[in-house]
Amino acid sequence: MKEKFREHDVSIPNKMVMFGPPGTGKTLTASYLAQRLELPLVLVRLDALIQSHLGETGSNVRKLFEYARLNPCVLFLDEFDAIGRTRESNDEVKEMARVVNTLLQCLDEFEGDSILVAATNLETQLDHAIWRRFDTKMTYSMPDEDSRRLYISKLVGTFEQENSLEDYICERLAGCSYADVEQIVLKAKRKAIIRSTPLQKQLIADAYDEYRPRVLQG
Repeated sequence: MKEKFREHDVSIPNKMVMFGPPGTGKTLTASYLAQRLELPLVLVRLDALIQSHLGETGSNVRKLFEYARLNPCVLFLDEFDAIGRTRESNDEVKEMARVVNTLLQCLDEFEGDSILVAATNLETQLDHAIWRRFDTKMTYSMPDEDSRRLYISKLVGTFEQENSLEDYICERLAGCSYADVEQIVLKAKRKAIIRSTPLQKQLIADAYDEYRPRVLQG
């Protein structure tokens, strides 16, 4: 609806920040957004931009935003807190303060047909000045029981299974992220295929023990 926004002289919301635990769908959201907008997804880990040589990190940030200005895309900045929080927590405080100032300037000047999406697991660590630059803020959380059950049902699908298996999986994987659930169920399905058996509770239990997810305690 770009033209309607321009018609009313309202700026287009083109900057979004997502925060929440790993494996809850932040990267998937960026990918889906790019697909819907028919734009390429450019995924950048900001911690990879940090250089030991003075001044290079800020230069890298500028180059990144300049690329997005010239090439319409969904620019996905993962591990956003690597730069956004280092002004107060890094030993090289002065250098990282300059990097944050560069980032603030780039965010203020960000325009064109690209969309900026940032993701962090540490939203409380982000600099407040950076936080205010984003039009849209989205919170991601670990799946509750209903969400976990729905996702498990989609993952298992029509695969031949033991009775009451999905109930068992839902209970067994409580506290797991969506990514953990997916990996464990897929691992169990592979085992079932190799053994030419239905999907069974023991296969889920074995897959869980092998994968060893970091379970978030309620």
